[in-house]
Amino acid sequence: MEEKQGQNTVDPIRDPEQIRAMKEYLLHQSYRDYFLFTFGINSGLRISDIVSLRVMDVRNTDHLRVKKKKTGKIRKIRMTGTLKQEIEKYTRQMADSDILFPSRKGKCTIGRENAWRVVNGAARACSITGAIGTHTMRN
Repeated sequence: MEEKQGQNTVDPIRDPEQIRAMKEYLLHQSYRDYFLFTFGINSGLRISDIVSLRVMDVRNTDHLRVKKKKTGKIRKIRMTGTLKQEIEKYTRQMADSDILFPSRKGKCTIGRENAWRVVNGAARACSITGAIGTHTMRN
């Protein structure tokens, strides 16, 4: 099944072995990138909603409350135990006001384009074929 994203079409990654391979690859590249992918596949949020989060939005809570950029509506998402553990580990040394996914170039967030490069590059490195993009994590 394919999911439409603007003019592009992306394929979901449903094979647990492919997801594991991507996580392992990303973990060796960058802990931020590993967490971005893990957060994306466990939350089902759009990348534009993910990259705008701060630590205070995700720390010490059972539910994510996110104002969706596309619709402006508040979405409440129950966090899985796995996601809560990953958040705790990732944010351990961070302040509540810190950006959850900072750019390597400074104090701004990672952009959607860079997030796409992370996911697409990991898929290619793991020999996952098909159209892969950030929307892949939502399926």
